[in-house]
Amino acid sequence: MAINQPHPLRVLYLYKDYFPVLGGIENHIKLLAEGLRRHGVETQVLVTNTTNHTVDEVSSGVPVHKTARQVNVSSAPVSLPFFPAVRRLESGVDIAHLHMPYPPGEVAQLLMGRSRRLVATYHSDIVRQRMLGLLYRPFLWQVLRRADLIAVSNPVYVQDSPFLRRHAKKCRVIHFGVDLDRFASSPQIREEAAQWQARYAGQPLILFVGRLRHYKGIDVLIEAMRQVEKAHALIVGIGPMEAGWRAQVQAAGLTDRITFLGEVADAGVLALYHAASLFVLPSTNRAETLGIVQLEAMACGLPLICTELGTGTSYVNQNGITGLVVAPNDAQALAAALNSLLASPAQRQAMGAAGSRRVRAEFSIDAMLRRTLDFYQEALATDRE
Repeated sequence: MAINQPHPLRVLYLYKDYFPVLGGIENHIKLLAEGLRRHGVETQVLVTNTTNHTVDEVSSGVPVHKTARQVNVSSAPVSLPFFPAVRRLESGVDIAHLHMPYPPGEVAQLLMGRSRRLVATYHSDIVRQRMLGLLYRPFLWQVLRRADLIAVSNPVYVQDSPFLRRHAKKCRVIHFGVDLDRFASSPQIREEAAQWQARYAGQPLILFVGRLRHYKGIDVLIEAMRQVEKAHALIVGIGPMEAGWRAQVQAAGLTDRITFLGEVADAGVLALYHAASLFVLPSTNRAETLGIVQLEAMACGLPLICTELGTGTSYVNQNGITGLVVAPNDAQALAAALNSLLASPAQRQAMGAAGSRRVRAEFSIDAMLRRTLDFYQEALATDRE
């Protein structure tokens, strides 16, 4: 896995947030930064702070630079100190690794970037914010044109995204990886899982984990739960849609069957994965490109229910094998899938076992790190136009 050059490879990751902010992209960057350090790569991270203060930290051996945040524009934090920080930090790195979309970060890289090579992980198109998307589009084309290589989580999205299709030749599929050891069961985890089950009187638990953003489809799950009896849905996460969705649960009279747990510590989330009967990702549009939480649930042996978005959700969750795939924005179809799996413990067990095998074969963190190092090696060997 070593990269042949006279000094250790130096990589700077750029995004809007980092641990302890919870989210799929944030956790993915954390796994890369920490995992590649163990392989001799000098990784560091540049993000914005959650407050109007610039701080330098070290997290699990990784230097993390957090620049003061002034304002949020359509969920994209704007930090003026981020721009000179890009110039200062990139002057000493081999590879700047953007995680997209984060428009202010990409503009900063275009204006201030100085790294030997630029690569990007393209997580999703901007789907809902049309005005932002229009303003951002010229910069997006420039970033994709400038990038030496582009990493994508699954092959479906390379053709699905109108932006990636033009650059398919320099796209490389690198599966997101999960730390399989982290999701393994243990006596303590089993005890905590049993406590969660007892708290809800032994009812089957339907689990969702994620940021409560517009595209996550919790409103559809709430409507579906009207038709699902003898089960309890647990919603883990916070976000801008939380208040509205809580109000929807109250209005539907479902407070005894749907619970918002807010942010839960990693250990608690792990116990919930092992306590649940199934995992649901009812996302409603293409902003959901894969669903890393699906991989985490699979690593814990859970069957899945997700929606068909034309992205990578159904690439991860294979319909009829690791779970069920339904149409988005269809509460009746979602309810039917939930009732079908809840009625068949044997099917849930078989699908959970198939998912566990799939995540171990295709989505381990070791495989992700190996492929990422190969990706960097190829980028360094690429002649710039």
